[in-house]
Amino acid sequence: MPRLSVGEFVQQVRQETARVTWPSRKETVTTTLMVFLMVFVAAGFFFVVDQIMAYGVRLVFGLGHS
Repeated sequence: MPRLSVGEFVQQVRQETARVTWPSRKETVTTTLMVFLMVFVAAGFFFVVDQIMAYGVRLVFGLGHS
């Protein structure tokens, strides 16, 4: 593979960047909100599962009963 000069590299990067279909602001905001929503849903799910498993471990090993 031949080595490119810095100028050729920059030119190729600009050509590729021109071909990219960039999302609109509305699409970006909607996608970002959906990501945050899914993060909170996943965090809540794992919190509940962790609490259930911790309760099960305490029940099995008899921990936490003073």
